[in-house]
Amino acid sequence: MPGGRRGPSRQQLSRSALPSLQTLVGGSCGNGTGLRNRNGSAISLSAPPITALITPEPVRHCRIPELPLDGSLLFEFLFFIYLLVALFIQYINIYKTVWWYPYNHPASCTSLNFHLIDYHLAAFITVMLARRLVWALISEASQVGATSVIHYMVRLVLLTLCGWVLCWTLVNLFRSHSVLNLLFLGYPFGVYVPLCCFHQDSRAQPLPADCSYLVQDQMVDDGASAVSSLVKPKDFLSLLWDSLREQFNNPTSIPTHSCPLSPDLIRNEVECLKADFNRRIKEVLFNSLFSAYYVAFLPLCFVKSTQYYDMRWSCEHLIMVWINAFVMLTTQLLPPKYCDLLHRSAAHLGKWQKLEHGSYSNAPQHIWSENTIWPQGVLVRRSRCLYKAVGPYNVAVPSDVSHARFYFLFHRPLRLLNLLILIEGSVVCYQLYSLLRSEKWNHTLSMALILFCNYYVLFKLLRDRIVLGRAYSYPLNNYGLKAH
Repeated sequence: MPGGRRGPSRQQLSRSALPSLQTLVGGSCGNGTGLRNRNGSAISLSAPPITALITPEPVRHCRIPELPLDGSLLFEFLFFIYLLVALFIQYINIYKTVWWYPYNHPASCTSLNFHLIDYHLAAFITVMLARRLVWALISEASQVGATSVIHYMVRLVLLTLCGWVLCWTLVNLFRSHSVLNLLFLGYPFGVYVPLCCFHQDSRAQPLPADCSYLVQDQMVDDGASAVSSLVKPKDFLSLLWDSLREQFNNPTSIPTHSCPLSPDLIRNEVECLKADFNRRIKEVLFNSLFSAYYVAFLPLCFVKSTQYYDMRWSCEHLIMVWINAFVMLTTQLLPPKYCDLLHRSAAHLGKWQKLEHGSYSNAPQHIWSENTIWPQGVLVRRSRCLYKAVGPYNVAVPSDVSHARFYFLFHRPLRLLNLLILIEGSVVCYQLYSLLRSEKWNHTLSMALILFCNYYVLFKLLRDRIVLGRAYSYPLNNYGLKAH
């Protein structure tokens, strides 16, 4: 209307009502940010840090109950009994007879061809399988608090007995078998030395209970140089001795998680846990393959050429022994408390998702900084690649594949436990199916004995899954925990 009051013009409204680009686009973090227009050219802006605009959501951890775990001596004893049962079953599969035939068609008066069994080989295998149990007994005797004389006497008696049995069996095996067969006796050790010993020089020393020892307050600026300074080159004999001693020693104590606030401390804690996890997995793989080799494969190498046995069933028994040994060792060396520790560290580490070029061209993009804790959904650039923050906390290196793998494995605390339950449950179901369809007495006996051992392992896994599933599904606010 003429003479009426006019409202603000379009130009004035756009200048006064809309916020500035410096308010919308988050920050430099001391490393520069930018907004990209439609032509792809970057518009450099001086913006406040991203942490000043968006505060990362604090990481909260669930409390899990203390689940019962078998002691070292008890586990080694049960594991040794299981291997002896599996060895007995393999000898039944190889040397079985048809002892139930009537007397007018006599086949054999016993259930096994005992005259074909090499008892020296059986004794050698038993000693090799008992090596972990013997060392557990020695370690337990040293921790009881007994006098030094009794401790050394127990160690001397056990080691002397095992050494004498090994020498006695090896001498008799050398007399009755060829050199080619004897090479199978030490094949696992010949494979272990080049595969594992030469990789020890590239790893750090044994981890203490606190993973944050690698980066103290005065070592934060040094970064990876401080970690590399802990690694000292060793000669071959030292590597071999450390490697063999590692196979007998009990697993080290579980490290602790201190919820570090510095990105450098978080990444170095992850490096500690990765090294410790790889060492435990290496021990699980070697000992499971070692057990399956001496239990199910080595007896087949010393069978006479005139002796008939079911090759398919024996190989199937070999696979079952390896899977069961792998699950049992993994359950013992990776307990729920240790998996929860890995999950907590993965929650602080975070993950980056790589995006295609041209996507999110109009969204704020930042230059990645190693000293910044990036919140969820932030876009960063590093090495000409665009990444998006996935976790609530993100301090991982975007281009580091090991960080992404660590987050994928452990950001869900029950992933490893579910995998073990799936493996063991599949084995039990297959063995039940084989037991129902078995027609030979040795198949029925072997499946029945192995199933008793697998029931115990599956029961422990299901118990841990039920308890931990309830614990992790419980609301975090009801714990009364502080955010870390």
